Amino acid sequence: MKYLSFSLLTLIILTSCISFCNQDDDPDSSDTSEVVKDVEVALFLTDGANFTITTVDCTLSNGTNTTCYQITTNGVPPDHQMGPWCPDNITDGADQGGIWLEGGEVYDVDGAFIQNLATFYNDDTWLMYDSNGDIYTTDTEGDCANAANPNVGVEYENFCVECLPSYVANLTHTYLIPVTPVRLDSPVQFGMMGPPGRGNDGPTNRGIAFNGVLFDAPAPTDAILGAYTLAPFDDAGGHINLAAGYHYHAVTGVSTEIPQNDGHAPMIGYAMDGHGIYARLDESGNEPTDLDDCRGHYDDVRGYHYHVDAAGNNNFINCLGGAYVN
Repeated sequence: MKYLSFSLLTLIILTSCISFCNQDDDPDSSDTSEVVKDVEVALFLTDGANFTITTVDCTLSNGTNTTCYQITTNGVPPDHQMGPWCPDNITDGADQGGIWLEGGEVYDVDGAFIQNLATFYNDDTWLMYDSNGDIYTTDTEGDCANAANPNVGVEYENFCVECLPSYVANLTHTYLIPVTPVRLDSPVQFGMMGPPGRGNDGPTNRGIAFNGVLFDAPAPTDAILGAYTLAPFDDAGGHINLAAGYHYHAVTGVSTEIPQNDGHAPMIGYAMDGHGIYARLDESGNEPTDLDDCRGHYDDVRGYHYHVDAAGNNNFINCLGGAYVN
């Protein structure tokens, strides 16, 4: 009886090891218990004409062959108005201008802000208005192009740069995001600005809002200010250039948000790797304390997802935790 008991015990141990020890040695085995959320295309505000989404085959940056959503949009938000950006006179209130992002803070670009630029930046070169208080503002498409040039001429110094929707009325962009996101062992760093949507080292686009507007790379505010120009964002955190059209540089709570049932921060769009992007703060005003270097983390409801940076930081997320489309 003693030997029979020993044999049964040995059999149980060997059987357990077959189930678990071999699993540890299998390089293809992984923890499949984590929730992976597909992109919910129904959340986008598509209109079937200026904003369309189709499904196509695609290859991700890690070599995965999969399916992607191909998003083609003119970048015109259906859920809010674009602008205003530059006030007309130094007496104008905040409703006549947009916002500016500086040092982690969001400032109203009203007439008083323009009047106070020399003090704000401690530089007497700033004088963006005439003796009547009228603010120097670009007013043609040509001025928009010239003032946005990296080598902007001195004739545009002290101009408020305002590029209008009519200048990009025929512009569309196409983006691809995987239907099912694929996490990577190491994050993908964003590249420096290069060709549209693609930098010299990696992708530059951060993601897409539900209204089809791009979450873009940080605005080059140093270059803008270095030319003694100002290119304000509207209250939604967006502005226009002739290459990118209308795009966002900050999340201010104006674009469409999807509330969560558990008090979590609302969802605002998707990153280029297919993972969800959420507002920074939950309904109690708290920011998650366990964000990784990309500003992402995991929970069992939403899977891996991101929380955007503070609007004043001119930033959304810091890197991609998943594979993007080549």
